[in-house]
Amino acid sequence: MKKHLYNTQITWTGNEGNGTTDYKAFSRDHTISIANKQHDIMGSSDPSFRGDPQRYNPEELFLSSLSSCHMLWYLHLCAINKIVVTAYSDKATGVMEETTNGSGAFKEVCLNPIVTISNPVNENLAKELHHKANEMCFIANSCNFTITHSSKVIIA
Repeated sequence: MKKHLYNTQITWTGNEGNGTTDYKAFSRDHTISIANKQHDIMGSSDPSFRGDPQRYNPEELFLSSLSSCHMLWYLHLCAINKIVVTAYSDKATGVMEETTNGSGAFKEVCLNPIVTISNPVNENLAKELHHKANEMCFIANSCNFTITHSSKVIIA
Protein backbone atom coordinates (compact mmCIF):
# COMPACT_ATOMS: atom_id res chain seq x y z
CA MET A 1 0.00 0.00 0.00
CA LYS A 2 1.41 3.37 -1.00
CA LYS A 3 1.71 5.97 1.78
CA HIS A 4 1.88 9.76 1.48
CA LEU A 5 3.45 12.00 4.11
CA TYR A 6 2.27 15.57 4.66
CA ASN A 7 3.87 18.28 6.76
CA THR A 8 2.62 21.60 8.01
CA GLN A 9 3.87 24.12 10.52
CA ILE A 10 1.54 25.96 12.86
CA THR A 11 2.93 29.01 14.69
CA TRP A 12 0.91 30.73 17.38
CA THR A 13 1.17 34.51 16.94
CA GLY A 14 -1.33 35.51 19.61
CA ASN A 15 0.83 36.21 22.64
CA GLU A 16 -0.29 39.69 23.61
CA GLY A 17 2.37 40.07 26.29
CA ASN A 18 1.14 37.80 29.07
CA GLY A 19 0.92 34.45 27.32
CA THR A 20 -1.95 32.28 28.45
CA THR A 21 -2.22 33.70 31.97
CA ASP A 22 -5.99 33.96 31.47
CA TYR A 23 -8.55 32.70 28.94
CA LYS A 24 -9.08 36.26 27.73
CA ALA A 25 -5.40 37.28 27.87
CA PHE A 26 -4.34 35.92 24.49
CA SER A 27 -5.30 35.97 20.85
CA ARG A 28 -6.10 32.77 19.01
CA ASP A 29 -4.23 34.00 15.92
CA HIS A 30 -1.78 31.66 14.26
CA THR A 31 -0.05 31.11 10.95
CA ILE A 32 -0.25 27.92 8.92
CA SER A 33 2.85 27.42 6.80
CA ILE A 34 3.69 24.67 4.36
CA ALA A 35 7.15 24.38 2.80
CA ASN A 36 7.40 25.55 -0.81
CA LYS A 37 3.96 27.21 -0.82
CA GLN A 38 3.60 30.81 -1.96
CA HIS A 39 1.48 32.06 0.91
CA ASP A 40 0.82 31.31 4.53
CA ILE A 41 -2.73 30.93 5.82
CA MET A 42 -3.71 33.32 8.55
CA GLY A 43 -5.71 31.34 11.06
CA SER A 44 -7.62 31.90 14.27
CA SER A 45 -10.40 30.18 16.14
CA ASP A 46 -14.06 30.57 15.34
CA PRO A 47 -15.38 33.92 16.64
CA SER A 48 -17.55 31.91 19.06
CA PHE A 49 -14.30 30.90 20.74
CA ARG A 50 -12.70 34.37 20.85
CA GLY A 51 -11.26 34.13 17.33
CA ASP A 52 -10.68 36.78 14.69
CA PRO A 53 -13.56 36.66 12.18
CA GLN A 54 -11.22 37.97 9.44
CA ARG A 55 -9.01 34.86 9.64
CA TYR A 56 -9.71 31.28 8.60
CA ASN A 57 -10.69 28.91 11.40
CA PRO A 58 -10.06 25.14 11.55
CA GLU A 59 -13.72 24.31 11.03
CA GLU A 60 -13.89 26.35 7.81
CA LEU A 61 -10.65 24.80 6.58
CA PHE A 62 -11.97 21.32 7.34
CA LEU A 63 -15.15 21.98 5.38
CA SER A 64 -13.07 23.47 2.54
CA SER A 65 -10.89 20.34 2.52
CA LEU A 66 -13.92 18.11 2.10
CA SER A 67 -15.35 20.29 -0.66
CA SER A 68 -12.11 20.63 -2.62
CA CYS A 69 -11.20 16.93 -2.32
CA HIS A 70 -14.64 16.01 -3.64
CA MET A 71 -14.29 18.49 -6.49
CA LEU A 72 -10.86 17.19 -7.52
CA TRP A 73 -12.07 13.58 -7.58
CA TYR A 74 -15.21 14.60 -9.44
CA LEU A 75 -13.23 16.47 -12.12
CA HIS A 76 -10.91 13.46 -12.49
CA LEU A 77 -13.87 11.08 -12.87
CA CYS A 78 -15.52 13.36 -15.42
CA ALA A 79 -12.31 13.57 -17.43
CA ILE A 80 -11.84 9.80 -17.62
CA ASN A 81 -15.53 9.40 -18.52
CA LYS A 82 -15.28 11.98 -21.31
CA ILE A 83 -17.57 14.50 -19.60
CA VAL A 84 -16.40 18.03 -20.30
CA VAL A 85 -16.89 20.20 -17.22
CA THR A 86 -16.60 23.92 -17.96
CA ALA A 87 -17.46 25.30 -14.49
CA TYR A 88 -17.74 24.00 -10.92
CA SER A 89 -18.67 25.72 -7.67
CA ASP A 90 -19.77 24.45 -4.28
CA LYS A 91 -21.32 26.23 -1.31
CA ALA A 92 -20.71 23.50 1.25
CA THR A 93 -22.36 23.58 4.66
CA GLY A 94 -21.44 21.78 7.85
CA VAL A 95 -22.85 21.46 11.34
CA MET A 96 -20.55 21.03 14.31
CA GLU A 97 -22.15 20.15 17.62
CA GLU A 98 -20.50 21.41 20.79
CA THR A 99 -20.79 19.25 23.90
CA THR A 100 -21.20 20.36 27.51
CA ASN A 101 -17.48 19.97 28.24
CA GLY A 102 -16.57 22.33 25.38
CA SER A 103 -15.42 19.69 22.90
CA GLY A 104 -17.38 18.98 19.76
CA ALA A 105 -17.57 17.19 16.46
CA PHE A 106 -18.99 17.66 13.02
CA LYS A 107 -22.29 15.82 12.75
CA GLU A 108 -23.17 16.58 9.14
CA VAL A 109 -21.81 18.09 5.98
CA CYS A 110 -23.68 18.77 2.76
CA LEU A 111 -21.85 19.55 -0.45
CA ASN A 112 -23.87 21.62 -2.91
CA PRO A 113 -21.92 21.53 -6.17
CA ILE A 114 -23.17 23.29 -9.27
CA VAL A 115 -21.50 21.79 -12.31
CA THR A 116 -21.67 23.01 -15.88
CA ILE A 117 -21.07 20.44 -18.61
CA SER A 118 -21.00 20.86 -22.36
CA ASN A 119 -23.05 17.88 -23.55
CA PRO A 120 -26.63 17.06 -22.41
CA VAL A 121 -26.10 13.37 -23.25
CA ASN A 122 -23.80 13.13 -20.20
CA GLU A 123 -26.18 14.71 -17.68
CA ASN A 124 -27.19 11.53 -15.80
CA LEU A 125 -23.64 10.23 -15.55
CA ALA A 126 -22.47 13.68 -14.44
CA LYS A 127 -24.94 13.49 -11.54
CA GLU A 128 -24.00 9.90 -10.64
CA LEU A 129 -20.28 10.63 -10.52
CA HIS A 130 -20.76 12.67 -7.33
CA HIS A 131 -21.42 9.41 -5.48
CA LYS A 132 -18.24 7.86 -6.88
CA ALA A 133 -16.27 11.01 -6.02
CA ASN A 134 -17.49 10.72 -2.43
CA GLU A 135 -16.33 7.08 -2.33
CA MET A 136 -12.89 8.09 -3.61
CA CYS A 137 -12.31 11.30 -1.61
CA PHE A 138 -9.43 10.90 0.86
CA ILE A 139 -10.88 13.44 3.27
CA ALA A 140 -14.43 12.03 3.16
CA ASN A 141 -13.03 8.55 3.81
CA SER A 142 -11.39 9.93 6.97
CA CYS A 143 -14.67 11.21 8.44
CA ASN A 144 -16.94 9.42 10.89
CA PHE A 145 -20.18 11.04 9.69
CA THR A 146 -22.22 10.95 6.50
CA ILE A 147 -21.53 13.52 3.81
CA THR A 148 -24.55 14.28 1.67
CA HIS A 149 -24.79 15.94 -1.72
CA SER A 150 -27.30 18.23 -3.29
CA SER A 151 -25.82 18.64 -6.74
CA LYS A 152 -27.04 20.51 -9.77
CA VAL A 153 -25.91 19.98 -13.36
CA ILE A 154 -26.20 22.77 -15.89
CA ILE A 155 -25.80 22.20 -19.63
CA ALA A 156 -23.76 24.95 -21.31
